[in-house]
Amino acid sequence: MPLGQHRAAPAPEQRRRKALRRGLLAGLAVVAVVAGTLVVVLGGGGALCSTREPVLVSVAAAVDVAPVAMEAAGRFNETRTSVGGRCVLVQVTEQPPATVLRTLIGDRAGVLRERPDGWIADSSAWIRLARKQGASALPAGESVVATSPLVFATRASLAQRFSVGRTEMNWRMVFPSTVRGRLTPNDDEPDIVRVPDPSLAGAGIATVAAARDVVGKGAAADKALTAFVRWAQAGSAPDYRSMLAAVDDHTFWKRPVVIVPEQSVWTHNQQPSADPVVALHPREGTINLDYPYVVTAADATVAEASTVFADWLRGPQAQDLVRRAGFRSGDGAQGPISPGPSIPTEAPRTRPSVSSEDIDDALQAWSRLAPPTNILVLADTSKHMAEPLKGTTRVAVALDAAKIGLQLFPDSTHMGLWEFADGLGGAKGYRELVGLGPINEPETGQLVRRGRLNQLTTTISAHPDRSSSLYDAILGGFREVSSDYREEMNNTLLVITAGQDDGRGLKLPQLLDELHHEWNPNKPVQIVVIAFGAGVDRDSLSAITLATNGSLHVAQQPGEIIDVFLAALARRLCHPTCKPTT
Repeated sequence: MPLGQHRAAPAPEQRRRKALRRGLLAGLAVVAVVAGTLVVVLGGGGALCSTREPVLVSVAAAVDVAPVAMEAAGRFNETRTSVGGRCVLVQVTEQPPATVLRTLIGDRAGVLRERPDGWIADSSAWIRLARKQGASALPAGESVVATSPLVFATRASLAQRFSVGRTEMNWRMVFPSTVRGRLTPNDDEPDIVRVPDPSLAGAGIATVAAARDVVGKGAAADKALTAFVRWAQAGSAPDYRSMLAAVDDHTFWKRPVVIVPEQSVWTHNQQPSADPVVALHPREGTINLDYPYVVTAADATVAEASTVFADWLRGPQAQDLVRRAGFRSGDGAQGPISPGPSIPTEAPRTRPSVSSEDIDDALQAWSRLAPPTNILVLADTSKHMAEPLKGTTRVAVALDAAKIGLQLFPDSTHMGLWEFADGLGGAKGYRELVGLGPINEPETGQLVRRGRLNQLTTTISAHPDRSSSLYDAILGGFREVSSDYREEMNNTLLVITAGQDDGRGLKLPQLLDELHHEWNPNKPVQIVVIAFGAGVDRDSLSAITLATNGSLHVAQQPGEIIDVFLAALARRLCHPTCKPTT
């Protein structure tokens, strides 16, 4: 089997082989010498090509393009193309783009053992990000090896059902139903729309850009994008293969749609199925993924050899291989060869409004919104929360909000819950209901925290005879989050309250003095306050949130709570330089 056609081995074996690769390939020359023969052939451009000291080029390729890149490398090696009279030998390994990026920018954790000499990513966004984060020496003018549009993929039977119900695929499907103020989708909608993890896959990055483009700019758009990121993060998948396998499993989801490159649907359907997966174009237009080759070699001779291989990949033989593997050509002008009935034959309409800068901005937005949260919720259960609010009570509205809000937090979240009212917890005026910790793990002898929190949203009630100890609870909660500060998380104290303190404990000036003294800009804990109804002490609450670069949000109507909650989370897009807001 020619070099470059081997499938990537499991990680430990792959690392071992990569470390030995240069010695093994160079061993070709040793064999030749032992046999008493020096291999000299006519190479590219008419130069003599010697395999005794070949120029070895290692190429890292994204998971979906790696198989065809390996096949192309084998064909290229058979041409005995030369650089400086030495044969160029290329080997391709499958590597996640994020791992290659970390290697190129000089990270120490989660990197390759050796720097690759060429890189085929699944989006140009990775290469631009690498340059911004320290790999500025990467040469300009990378060449696009292949393209593949993003598609909405589902089972053929479901596509027919959606069509009968006049449900078109559209980018707004990526937003959770909570954006529309309800817990579950309608029966004529997909019950689940999953996207690849943007921190691992180019299709995920492009989906974030499309979502951002659909909602536009401004505060409302930030809230919608926040909802999308939180929902996508809770169910994003590490690769296209696992996503499509879940769609094909009729016992896994009821009405699933996944957003993946068209080529991954082509690959998935190489296995016969009575209900195959089909690729559907979104009505507003899609985004084409490009698969660029960039030379990453530090050595000048190896860089020249890597460039020669990049040029060859744009030629007719390599492009024929690319199209036979289900990709569209590098220039996008030609579709897959033998696409099959599950791939649209017409060229996809693209969204011209999504530029490379938009994709980069979307990736930055994801990086701000996606990190997990370490959050303690303070729930006001004083007499003020028992007061009516538009046909119900403030505490009922707060509990409904908490129930919906819980869905926006993935399993990586750390969360706790306290309630506060005068006399609870003795002289403190607050008490712990759920200790701060991993939301998908139980406290000792109890349900997992998420289950316990859901349970409490139906059982907590206000105390009509107890005053509010708001200021004492805020200081206690702030200190709790500060003492359990998590470097890798966004650390937040979320206060759900009627917005009044009855003055039986800590006074406002004392609270502000303590917050200003204890707030650490190197370990920032922000206080976010959601207040309900009339009578909210806006001035005092604004001063409290300002002290920690937090935010105050006031809801007058029950239906506003989703917007309010998302607006609070959207502060991550500007934190820690956000302007004061109420």
